[in-house]
Amino acid sequence: MGRILRKKPTTLKKKKRLDGESTGSDATAAVADGRATDAPKPGTAEAGRKAEAKRPAALATALPASEPANNVMTRAVQFLREVKIELKKVTWPTRKQTMGSTLVVIVLVMIISLFLGLVDLGLSTVVRAVFRA
Repeated sequence: MGRILRKKPTTLKKKKRLDGESTGSDATAAVADGRATDAPKPGTAEAGRKAEAKRPAALATALPASEPANNVMTRAVQFLREVKIELKKVTWPTRKQTMGSTLVVIVLVMIISLFLGLVDLGLSTVVRAVFRA
C-alpha cells in the first residue's frame, strides 16, 4: 500500500513564508509541535493583532449589534451566498441515473405495499375467525 500523505500544518507554512532564514529542523519541529518560541505574550497588542488576523473574514466584517434588522439581513444574504457556493460543488446525478433511481423506488414501494396488504388481509381474516368462534 502507498504511504498516506499528510498536509503540512498551516502554522508551518506561515513560518516558512515569514522566516526564510530559520529553516533548521529544530525550528520546524517546534512549529509543528506547537511549541514555537516567538509567540506573543497574551494581553499584548501584538497578540491582539495576531488573534484578529486568525479570525475569518466574515467575522471581521460583521456589523455592530446596534443595527439588528440590518445585521439579520446581512447574515441572511451571506448565508444564501454560501449556499450558492456549496451548491456549485455538488455532483448532480444525470437524468438517466435519476430516472433509474425513481423507478427502483416506485417498484419497491409497490412490492412492500402489496406485501403489507396481503399481511393485513390475512391477519384480519384470522381475527374475524377467532371472534366468530
